[in-house]
Amino acid sequence: MSTTPSGTQKVVTRLAPSPTGMMHIGTARAALFNWLFTKHTGGTFLLRIEDTDRERSKPEYVDGILDGLRWLGLDWDGEPIFQFARADRHREVGRQLLADGKAYNCYLTPAELDAMREKMTAERDIAKKEGRPPEGPQVIESPWRDRDPEDAPTGVKPSIRLKTRRDGETVTEDQIQGRVVVPNKDLDDMIILRSDGAPTYNFAVVVDDHDMAVTHVIRGVDHLTNTARQIQVYQALGWPLPVFAHMPLVHGADGAKLSKRHGAQGVAEFRAMGYLPAALRNYLVRLGWSHGDDEIISTEKAIAWFDIKDVNKSPGRFDFKKLADLNGHYIRGTSDADLLAAVKGFLPYAANGEALAARFAEVGWEKLAAAMPSIKDRAKTLPELIEKADFLLIKRPIKPDEKAAKLFDADAKATLAAVLARLEAVSDWQAPTLEAAVRAHGEAVGAKLGDLAAPLRIALSGKTVAPPIFDVLAVLGREEALARIRDSVGSTA
Repeated sequence: MSTTPSGTQKVVTRLAPSPTGMMHIGTARAALFNWLFTKHTGGTFLLRIEDTDRERSKPEYVDGILDGLRWLGLDWDGEPIFQFARADRHREVGRQLLADGKAYNCYLTPAELDAMREKMTAERDIAKKEGRPPEGPQVIESPWRDRDPEDAPTGVKPSIRLKTRRDGETVTEDQIQGRVVVPNKDLDDMIILRSDGAPTYNFAVVVDDHDMAVTHVIRGVDHLTNTARQIQVYQALGWPLPVFAHMPLVHGADGAKLSKRHGAQGVAEFRAMGYLPAALRNYLVRLGWSHGDDEIISTEKAIAWFDIKDVNKSPGRFDFKKLADLNGHYIRGTSDADLLAAVKGFLPYAANGEALAARFAEVGWEKLAAAMPSIKDRAKTLPELIEKADFLLIKRPIKPDEKAAKLFDADAKATLAAVLARLEAVSDWQAPTLEAAVRAHGEAVGAKLGDLAAPLRIALSGKTVAPPIFDVLAVLGREEALARIRDSVGSTA
């Protein structure tokens, strides 16, 4: 086990997702908490892909996990470890437990197990109706635990079960949930190796965590029920226990476990919705953990402040409005160059991203970069940002939308024609110069700036709402802006 310069044990954490579906936002938060705690302590963060469910594990889900973590900026140490590739090691340890008398061969057939479960359920139901506690153990007791091995049936491959302790209690000193006590009489002799030699989840996890020198197991509270069984495996093998910390689950705004009916639940979906990784990290860290009243927490501050002991027991409620507001804050605080890079990185995941990317390339990415100061203050997501840059993408002749068309009457066109003459005289095509020219025209004809800007906005964007109009003029450039205005008033240069 590695140690720090002070001689204390070095923290080793791990994320162990199963590649049987898209990477859930709850998994992302587990990754974040493990990563922050590791960075805070100067430890090691490992990634293990638990792909032993061969029927449901898919390469595309593995790719989704790796891509999701990279996008979130959560780097891991070393190469990912694949659990299925370690099956021989799991079998080796299981057979050692058998040889040491800590486990036994069980020849129960599936039909016999089903019959035992049905009997136990029926007895429990009768006890409940009679208002009394059920009698006897409430777990499956294999008759092969203490049976003579010579009684084994021929031609039957046994599973291997752990000899769970019958007396006393198994205690988990959880860093988040507190002291959790499970009477050993409530724990069955769990199967560690199936009859085909395949390891079971609770057994493989223990072997892997031990071999990876994991010191802190930080995972969702839904795994807490597995912990007592896993502790029994550690104890049977004489291995030291890791520190356990079980985080509360992520719920929807209604208090129910986050699911499809709440909207997005996978990391890829949040990426496709145009959230920034930094904003999502900030939001996720506040789901179950806090630092005073701080809402805006940079990754650097989170690393400095985060301790797993400070995580709350209560489930975090996912609020999409709060996430959007937070994302808007991060968009406003991101440099124009980085925001342009974020848009380029986002477009491959957008519904019409390929067409948008082609159009931006056609008009020039530098125009989008120039528009950033004018559009980013009003956007909460990247799609909103792109929508506000729509004036760059539309092609001439521009057709006003329904609302704009109603306002763009003969008087508006006449006003615009007069403004056009003033703008054609401007050679220094910058927003301040353009504004000064239009203001001067307004003063000369006794018109308010708003009355002049309204038809300009329609001519340039086809809408009644657009970014600051003089910024729009400057970003479009002299040739394109004047061409749009001439089209609108029916003028030729």
